[in-house]
Amino acid sequence: MDNAIQQKVDQWLQGNYDEDTKNEIKKLQSENTNELADSFYQNLEFGTGGLRGIMGVGTNRMNKYTIGMATQGYANYLKQSFADSDVKVAIAHDSRNNSRFFAETTANVFAANGIKVFLFESLRPTPELSFAIRTLGCQGGVVCTASHNPKEYNGYKAYWNDGGQLVPPHDKNVIKEVEKIQSVDDVKWSGGESNITIIGKDIDEQYIDMVKGLSVYPEVIEKHSDLKIVYTPIHGTGITLVPQVLERFGFKNVHIVEEQKTPDGNFPTVAYPNPEEKETMSIGLNKAKELDADILLGTDPDADRVGIGIKNNKGEWVLMNGNQTAVLAFNYLLEARKEKGIAEDNDMIITTIVTTGMVDDLAKGNGVTCYRVLTGFKWIAEMIRLKEGKENYVIGGEESFGLMIGDKIRDKDAVSAVALLCEMAAYEKDKGKTLFDKLIELYIKYGFYKEDLISITKKEWMDSNKSLP
Repeated sequence: MDNAIQQKVDQWLQGNYDEDTKNEIKKLQSENTNELADSFYQNLEFGTGGLRGIMGVGTNRMNKYTIGMATQGYANYLKQSFADSDVKVAIAHDSRNNSRFFAETTANVFAANGIKVFLFESLRPTPELSFAIRTLGCQGGVVCTASHNPKEYNGYKAYWNDGGQLVPPHDKNVIKEVEKIQSVDDVKWSGGESNITIIGKDIDEQYIDMVKGLSVYPEVIEKHSDLKIVYTPIHGTGITLVPQVLERFGFKNVHIVEEQKTPDGNFPTVAYPNPEEKETMSIGLNKAKELDADILLGTDPDADRVGIGIKNNKGEWVLMNGNQTAVLAFNYLLEARKEKGIAEDNDMIITTIVTTGMVDDLAKGNGVTCYRVLTGFKWIAEMIRLKEGKENYVIGGEESFGLMIGDKIRDKDAVSAVALLCEMAAYEKDKGKTLFDKLIELYIKYGFYKEDLISITKKEWMDSNKSLP
């Protein structure tokens, strides 16, 4: 084994690490030296969004120690940045294996550094974390999730006081502070438990009320409250809020896919818990066909992405891609707000550079400004912050199956997106049309855009003859 890797292994075997960790390292030494090398050949990088990686022992894995060191660095930067304030953070997690443990580890380290922590009582959607940061007046936050990655992965996403993920200069500055933490002995692991407050139902209610306030046509929902909806949380956090939100909107005919209802970090019914994949949505599609539903919706494990299935004009079920979903959602809010008389002269929408140009055509056709930013919702959130008080943000989104409706949260939100998409279906049904009919109508008006999604999974590999790139 490479000498530098061996030195790291020896540090963990001789250092202040728990016995289970050391025993796992010894097991890898005797049974799988390639896996051991991959686990230690580098330090898991804290990037501009945080951490994401395979769970396991070692410096290149998601575990208590890599998360603790990252949190210590982030805590140091928060205390530097808000030296004149009592620093507060909010913490949430998804349904993945070890997510609760990672969230509690993060909470304990923040608390031991004298930071006030608001920790959700159990799994919650990522967008609710963004909402909680803003609602509770926090300076930062963390959600433990690997979004739609395979079950072996977990992650750690860091947020700033606006409820958005880290942007310059804070992203690079946090990375510098994290890189200064060279040992687990630099981490304050415990001693501040009194700084932790458990949150849950109160924030849920405030969040649900906020989402309900996004509805443009509640009277149309009342008229079509029997809209037949099939929803799958794909073993994730969506189950905690999506059914409640749909009920609060007034939908009374919601069918949850039983096989995928229970939160489970092993995601037993799918290869990847990604609503962008047809295979992942296949059980929901079968249910929608069986019930002759009006609409199918699926959310990923942390409920920030949404997939949608509708019937085409031949009665066949088709899955919308992210661009098509965005076009339908953007158009609905622009069209419905104008029709309702609540559109404002300074309305704006925001999308990213990887999203269909049809969004620009929609904006022009409706007389609103469309801003394009770099890929990722943190840049949409940053644009909202820059335009606050000058222009009225309506909706943002991109082709990655993400929508962000209204400015009360600053990250993509599949919970509010599900509700909006169902309201859209009711709105079109009231006019004797389907969402597919509406999409064709928009293509005729603005021009036909066709895209296809190809997902390529590349797993890191290592053998005795070749190092990882």
